[in-house]
This record gives sequence, structure tokens and C-alpha cells, in this order.
Amino acid sequence: MPTAESLPVTGRGTPRWRDPALPVSDRVEALMAEMTVAEKVAQLGSRWIGNATAHPGEDGDGRAGGPRVAPIQEVFESGSIPLAEACRDGLGHLTRVYGSRPVTAVEGAAELVSSQHTVLRGSRFGIPALVHEECLTGFTTYGATVYPAALAWAATFDADLVRRLGAAIGRDMRAVGVHQGLAPVLDVVRDYRWGRVEETMGEDPYLVSMLGAAYVAGLEGAGVIATLKHFAGYSASRAARNHGPAALGRRELTDVMLPPFETAIAVGGARSVMNAYSEVDGVPAGIDSWLLTDLLRGDWGFTGTVVSDYGAVAFLAGMHGVASDPEQAGVLALSAGMDVELPDTVGFGRHFVDRVARGELPESLVDRAVRRLLTQKVELGLLDPGWTPEGSVAAAAEVDLDSPENRELAGELAERSVVLLDEGSALPLLGAGRTAPGRLAVIGPCAADSRTLMGCYAFPNHVLPRHPGLALGVAAPTVLDALRRELPDTEIVHEPGCDVSGGDRSGFAAAADAAREADLCVAVVGDRAGMFGNGTSGEGCDAEDLRLPGVQADLLAELFATGTPVVVVVVSGRPYALGEVHPRAAGLVQAFMPGQEGAAAVAGVLSGRVQPAGKLPVQIPRRPGGQPGTYLQPPLGGNTHGISNIDPTPLFPFGYGRSYTAFAVDDLRVSATDIPTDGEFVVSVRVRNSGARAGHEVVQLYLRDVVAQVTRPVRQLAGFVPVRLEPGESARIRFHVHADRTAFTGRDLRRIVEPGEVEVLVGTSSADLPCRVAVRLTGPTRVVGHDRRLTTPVDRQQGEADADGR
Repeated sequence: MPTAESLPVTGRGTPRWRDPALPVSDRVEALMAEMTVAEKVAQLGSRWIGNATAHPGEDGDGRAGGPRVAPIQEVFESGSIPLAEACRDGLGHLTRVYGSRPVTAVEGAAELVSSQHTVLRGSRFGIPALVHEECLTGFTTYGATVYPAALAWAATFDADLVRRLGAAIGRDMRAVGVHQGLAPVLDVVRDYRWGRVEETMGEDPYLVSMLGAAYVAGLEGAGVIATLKHFAGYSASRAARNHGPAALGRRELTDVMLPPFETAIAVGGARSVMNAYSEVDGVPAGIDSWLLTDLLRGDWGFTGTVVSDYGAVAFLAGMHGVASDPEQAGVLALSAGMDVELPDTVGFGRHFVDRVARGELPESLVDRAVRRLLTQKVELGLLDPGWTPEGSVAAAAEVDLDSPENRELAGELAERSVVLLDEGSALPLLGAGRTAPGRLAVIGPCAADSRTLMGCYAFPNHVLPRHPGLALGVAAPTVLDALRRELPDTEIVHEPGCDVSGGDRSGFAAAADAAREADLCVAVVGDRAGMFGNGTSGEGCDAEDLRLPGVQADLLAELFATGTPVVVVVVSGRPYALGEVHPRAAGLVQAFMPGQEGAAAVAGVLSGRVQPAGKLPVQIPRRPGGQPGTYLQPPLGGNTHGISNIDPTPLFPFGYGRSYTAFAVDDLRVSATDIPTDGEFVVSVRVRNSGARAGHEVVQLYLRDVVAQVTRPVRQLAGFVPVRLEPGESARIRFHVHADRTAFTGRDLRRIVEPGEVEVLVGTSSADLPCRVAVRLTGPTRVVGHDRRLTTPVDRQQGEADADGR
């Protein structure tokens, strides 16, 4: 077999695929022309090393004890083979070198260098593996900053802040040799009972689109490939059960589920997509050629890679029953448009070589997938002459994965994400003539547990349960700690009352006594994230209904009965029904897993030091049953006025959030009330801070299609912008709305812009829309595609001036 040095070279003596002066495509084709089928197939696989590596405190068999971190993880552990054997012809990906067990940046870098050298020795051409890691709440590795969960990002309604977050995470990952991050999650919430709500950016496709594209732009701008997941329909599973069949038709799929992925590719520049585990109308996403090839490649022009979710190829045989064994599953997935199998090679193995030789598998399908992966390796510089494993991790010795800059950003994001639902009679604790309470009882299972502030993909919740006895790895004060710092002159007592889950009420009496003897009680309730049933929120931690987990609702009832005013803080990964809590609470605050700096943010909002700015990316239900009930509904999906005895009206609507100052949105102006179906109008409003404190407001624009050929949402978010204003300050906000923003999937399943009346509504939540105007679209019905306008640009002018008179 020839060596790399004996193969075609440029005039400068460098193999063509290593010549940075040549176009990427030329380099890829030159390399593929010299590769055997076995070498190509090897690039389509992966290896998860460290998944079962021994560590102090683990089980005696050398494997980490405790909960799984991935579906069918035991299959990968039991069937693992040495890395040298796995990459004897090369390797596509190395899986989670930093994120599978507790290692420092230096330790992980040393392991990565060793693994890459093994991969290079196995490849005749010296092709390194692409390294991927999780990054849903920050870089999922020991000692890295734990940022707020994605649902908290969404509560900021701030795309620029989310872009900065993506950039910060990407910089840390790139510094230690990571090439691809498995985020963001672009699933649109359809049922709050689903365990992975915390990983999403809410229930509106435009909010998810804009924030998802921003995160992607930040990550990709740092040189890390962003991976969009889960493509597509995953969050619409029946009864909100993880991996359940998705209960939706093609129209709902294209109008609700797919726009965030399309926008993240077109606007954000995402270079990878991960398939969903779920099936839609009986077809698992992993073998859906319409989804992975016709739509993604053909209609959207996507040129990146499609990677399998962990174990998704094996699932096709073992779970879905659409293949007889993992090998046949691999053939089906490759044929449909999947390029790389993660986290280990099971279905994309060497049997592909034999099938190609027998004429059972076209080599062109192998070429199609390997071309996409090699393109990314060339773009990342992995085939450049100067690349070395050591050079790829050169910054690991100096990098601070929990730097002061990271923590500052995490704190800013946390503060902007906390939602004040009702200040009631007690909030803020300080200011407005109030003095700090003399004695404060801090009650609840989430008050003194840092892990309740973190999502299920945060390293302390995701991996550390398999390593009992180890510290969190980051400084993460509890809400109790933060309140003691926030109120230094207040005597603070604490009782948990109960655990997050379970039925133990033995702590109720002590909690009630503490509350009874206090001037004020702060009850901190909610979730503890985990994986596959080992938490109340997170992957595989679905809920039967939307009651607070365990006996926490009963604990609150005991506290209310004491007569002491009770401020309720919900720290959770999903919205819970608070209809019985709200009338009895002296204040009500929602925080969606705000991360390691989240306790200070919560305490700051309670005291009044932090001006509340968060808005609900998911509604707060009134009652625990009758789900699902998101805001994006056609007329008969909402309050049916007596047709049904179930009223789904939420306690607090989508986009809602109060402040300690006051804002007014008024003076709507519109550039035109009649536009062609390919035209544009500008609608502007004035937003004023009429209160005594500076603060943020989110101006929101919704559209309603009055009459259409299919049922349409009563209102749907089409534009938004956060605005910070000083007391007495005003600004004019202008939304540039193209007719394409009214597009929907018609009866023939083509996306159209239809003539007719559209109601334009502007305000501060989906239920508070004081500014309204009708705009009529005229002319023929237009069929639109991927080149349509996907976003609504927004600009801001200070003061009363409106230069265009609109």
C-alpha cells in the first residue's frame, strides 16, 4: 500500500490535500481519490473513550457507577474495543474526551493528544479525528463555567447576549482542541411535561429561531462547529414521553418545528445537524430521506454534516424495529442522508466495505458522506502541514475554563433571565420605604442545593452523579448563601421542609415553625435536573402532570397556613401550575435553572438590587392537567367559550414578565396599510419608561392572519427587541415586516404568502398588546421557498423623533 509521501503532490512537494493554497474542494477530492473504501468508511465512525474509565469512587469493576449519561450507554460500554483497533483505517470523531469523566483541562488535553496520535498512526494519510463535546449549558467538562440553561437564555429575549454566550463557550472549547459542539437544541416546546423543556428556548418558533441562530453564530465565529438538534419533531412526542412518537402532521412540522433549523443554517451558519430519536408518522428521523436529503440538502442547500444522536442508528433496529440489526440500520441511515455515527461505531462499521464489494451498497453513498466530513476537517485546518495534536491543545495549560469573564457573563445572563411574575405585597424586600426583615425563614428543597440551579447537561448534574464524593468543580453559591450576603443585617434561618421528589413530609413541622417565627418566608421550590429518571427535569425525566414535584405543593400549603407572608421562588426546568399558589403568595418569582451565578441573580431580584427583566418563553399554567397547552394555537386550541369544560387559559401568558419600574407602549404608526404579497411595511411604536428606575422592556410584535385557507394561530410572535431605558426615557422601535413573514404551509403543503387582512399587534406580552393595526396584502398568492425573508429586522431611535414619519 502506498504511503502518503508516495501519492500525488503539488509542485512544492506537498500532498495536494495538505496544500492550504488549494481550494477546499480540490483538497478533499485529491484525498478521496487515493483512499480505499475501508479508509473512507472509517471516517464515518467514532469512538467513545473514557466512557467506562476507572476513577476513584467508582465501582470495583472499573466502570463509573451511577446514572447513565446517554441512552443505551451500557451497550457502548460492553462492546467497546481498544482505540487502536477502532481506528486501524482512520477515524471520523473522538467522543467527549473532556466530558465523560472528571478531568482537568491539562489532563483532558494529554488524553486527547495521546488519542490523536493513535488515530494518526492508524490512518495512512495521517488524518486526525474531529473532536466533539456537549455544550448546552456551557462546555460540559469538569471545572468549566455552568451557564444558565437554554430556557433561561430564552427568558432574556436577547439575541446579542446569547451570541456572546456562544462565542465564550466556543473560545473555551477551541482552546483545548475541541472542534464541534453538540448544541443548540432547537426543539420548539409543545408539551411542558416533556423532560427536555429546560434544554429548549421556549414554545415559539421565531424566538427559538433568533436565539438559536445567535448562539450558532457565536459558536461558529469562535471556530467550533455548531450542531443543531434534534432534527426534527422530537419535542412533540405523545404524552411528552422521551423518544415517543411525534404527534404532528407535515404542516405543523414545517410551520412550527423546522423554521428554527432553517434559520440557524441560513442566518447563523450552522455546519452540522443531529437527527432526532423520534418518528413522525411512522418514519424515524434517522431514515427519513425527505428530511435529511430532500429538504435539508435540496431545498435548504445545507452542505455540512448530519451526525447521529447517540445510539440513534442502533435504535432503528433495537427500538423502532425498522431494521433487522444495527448493520442494516446503518445502511438505511447512510442512504437517507446521515454522514457520521456517534458516539461509537455500531452500524457504520466495516460491513459497509463488504457491501460495496458485493454491489449491495453504492460507493457513491459512502463518498457523499465522507466528502462532507473531510470538507470540515480541511476547513478546520486538520490536514494542514503544520497541524499537530500538541499544537491543537497548546492553550490548555493556560486556559481558565471558569474565568472571571465567564462568570460575569453567566451572572449577566442569569440576572436578565429571572422573571418577576408578581411583586405582591413583599417585593422588593428593600427600597420603596421598606427595610430588611429582621428574621427571614428560607425554606424549601431548592434553597440550599446548588445543583438545583443547573440543567441536566451541566457537568455537576450530567456526569458527577457517577462519581460520588467529588466537589462540584465550580463555585456555585446556593440561594440561601446569596440571601445571607444580600441581607447581611437579617437573621436568616433555613429548613428544607422536604426533598425535591418523594413523599417524605417529616420536615414539614420544622419548616412551618421556622416560618411562623419569622417576619417573612422565602420558599424556594422546583426541580433537580438529572438523566433518565434520576431527576425531576432533564432528558428522560418527563412529568405526568404539572404539579410541583414530590410534596412541594403541600409544603407551600403548610407555609401559607402559618400566616407569615411567603414569597415563592420557583427554580425549575419547566413551568409548573401555580394557580393555587399565586393567590396566597406575597410575591412570585420564576427562574429557569439560572446556573452557577443564578443564586445571586435571584437574591438580587428579591432584594430589589437587580431590576427584573425576564420574560416567559413558556407560559405558566393555571392548573396541572389538560396538557398540552402552549400559546401557539388556532382558535379552537384556546379558550373555547363553553364548547369544552377545560379552559387552557394560562396563569401567566407567553412573553409576560413584570418589573420594578413601569413601561408604556403606544403611538403606533405604520408606513402602509396595503402592500403587495411581495412587499414590506414598517410598523413603529413608542416605548416609555414612566417609572423611577432604569430597566429593560421587551417590545413584542405579533401577527394574526384573519382569514386563511388553513387554520392559523390566534397570534404568533413575528418580531421582538429588548430595550433598556432610563427613568423618563423613551425610544421609537421600528419593525420592518416583509410579506414573507406571513407565509405558512397551505393545503397543498406548499409554503405560500396569501392575500388578505393581517392584524398587527404590538405590546409587552402575548396578552398585553395595546397597539393594533390591520394591513392588507394584495395581489396573487405567492409560493415561497428557502430564499424568503426569515427574520424581522428591528431598529431603534431614541426620543420621540421618527425620521420617516412612521
